[in-house]
Amino acid sequence: MNLIRPILAVFLAALMIAPASLAQAPPAPGTPAVAAVRTDFSTLPQAKGPFFLRDYKRFDVAPINLENSSRLESLIRGGKIYLGLDDVIALALENNLDLELQRYTPQLAQADLLRAQSGGLLRGVPTAVSSTSGSAQSQVTGGATGGTSSNTNSSSSGTTSSAGGAVITQTGTSIPNLDPSFYFSSSFGHRSSPQSNTVTTGTTALISDSRYWGAGYQQSWLTGTTLSYGWNNTWFKSNNYRSDINPGWNPNMTLQITQNLLQGWGLAVNNRNIRVAKNNVRLSDLTFKQQVMTTVAGVVNLYWDLVSYNEDLKVKKKALEVAQKFYEDNKKQVEIGTLAPIEIVRAEANVAQAQQDLTNSETSLLQQETIVKSALSRTGVASPTLSEARIIPTDTLIQPTINIAEDLKGLVEIALAERPDVAQTKINIDNTKIGLSGSRNAMLPTLQVQATATNNGLAGPSNTVDAPPGQTPVIHNVDPFFQGGYSTALSQLFRRNFPDYSVAFTLNVPLRNRTAKADYVRDMLSLRQQEINAQRQINDIRVNIQNAQIAVIQAKARYDSAVKARLLQQQTLDAENKKYALGASTAFLVVQTQRDLATAQGNEVSALAGYSRARVQLDLATAQILTRYKVEVGEAKAAKSSMPIRTP
Repeated sequence: MNLIRPILAVFLAALMIAPASLAQAPPAPGTPAVAAVRTDFSTLPQAKGPFFLRDYKRFDVAPINLENSSRLESLIRGGKIYLGLDDVIALALENNLDLELQRYTPQLAQADLLRAQSGGLLRGVPTAVSSTSGSAQSQVTGGATGGTSSNTNSSSSGTTSSAGGAVITQTGTSIPNLDPSFYFSSSFGHRSSPQSNTVTTGTTALISDSRYWGAGYQQSWLTGTTLSYGWNNTWFKSNNYRSDINPGWNPNMTLQITQNLLQGWGLAVNNRNIRVAKNNVRLSDLTFKQQVMTTVAGVVNLYWDLVSYNEDLKVKKKALEVAQKFYEDNKKQVEIGTLAPIEIVRAEANVAQAQQDLTNSETSLLQQETIVKSALSRTGVASPTLSEARIIPTDTLIQPTINIAEDLKGLVEIALAERPDVAQTKINIDNTKIGLSGSRNAMLPTLQVQATATNNGLAGPSNTVDAPPGQTPVIHNVDPFFQGGYSTALSQLFRRNFPDYSVAFTLNVPLRNRTAKADYVRDMLSLRQQEINAQRQINDIRVNIQNAQIAVIQAKARYDSAVKARLLQQQTLDAENKKYALGASTAFLVVQTQRDLATAQGNEVSALAGYSRARVQLDLATAQILTRYKVEVGEAKAAKSSMPIRTP
């Protein structure tokens, strides 16, 4: 006993003077280090009022911002929107709702980290990435002429990988509540108790009054240590004339420390949610970057499709002009009698077909403009000014580069190093490994050691209650040490005149332990599945990059072929017109050749647009889309663009 008391006193003193150091103690050797990420709780909504009340007041989250940037209005001149590719990207960074939605994800991750630091369960960070709407033709036919696919996943060359969720789940050892708590309680009582004998109380009806108030503090640490301190005060008074002290004070102070020695022991077990939450902060940043990449690729595709629709409209207008001229020439020849009237019917049918093609092209262009406006505005086309304005593209389609053969191995290495979904997969595997420490620890028995130290006090005046009639009066010889009021009792507490000490051990060994074993096996199997999926993701990336590279080569070849076909078709039409003028050809052949030329011109425009989309897809697959278009993720997160705003 003489040895236990000083050891316990030193242990209690160490805990009292260094609580913060216990919470932030470095991991033991072999324990995974906590990821070094920013802790920026200033981005979360803050409550107003005195600092000691802020933690208990509701937080008001700012309303959503549906105001467009001034850049959009500056590009409207005379009822037309003059858009370059840089303008489209800048407007997407400032106004696109997919990006605005994703800007909340890092704040959700920071809130989850704050929750984990209190010992709470994780709620998960959403990692779904929204894809830009497809272009007009893809919405009509279901094809993929622009935008990005809405069914993107980690195995595609596109955008997203599923990671995390919003479900509170946890297996393994429970994590202690790391937020300290203070409590206060008070009670007032009056009691009347009939007595079966009068030996101890001297009365047949014991009447007592009591007043109680107590306060306490409790704190747990990542080491698996829990400390609780309680200060209890009781005032009593009764009609018991045999009590020496009546009324009196009976205070006590209790300090109790509980330490887990097996299950629940160690930082690696109890800080696992904090480490996962810090990983999820990085995960949220990667998700936002993925959204920026997806959005930029989507609006670039939409813009090039818009340019191609404009070029196609020019082709259709030219085809109509040629058809109308041919019709007018035939009409004149019929009037002078050098041409059979049936030929004018063929020419007129050709004009009708050209007008129909022109109408289709115009409506597709209008649809594409609406899609582009919606992608670049927070309120879509709700504004009449924006809805009625026509878009005038100021950039032309990219001409295929001469040297398109790129090193496949180098592209794959770049993708594996830069793609956010690859980094997300690694983080998910790391999170699963961190969670395994809890499942593994839950297989251990529960062994707790509990040390308790209590100081007691008692003070009050001598009992002045008179003995009931017929009872022998009692002479109360109260030791002067106990005589006094509440201050006397407190002095006894702090002098530790009446101390209690105890040390207890509790061992709980679950037989068979099937739940813990099942959880650990399941978590290990999930880890192996994730590792297989990670390898499958790498394999898919290699395939997708190679396919994207081949698609670029094919698109270049298709464009070269389309250019050559258009030139040859132009020569064929010129020759057919000369033969027709000499009477060696027919109107049917001329009309057919004109249509073939219009088709060849449209194919050339389509092939050039296809090449642009193939380049975008390759840049997206290799995670070079932001570098190519000089997009900074920091600017995107702030809904800003460094591109100067053009003014009329």
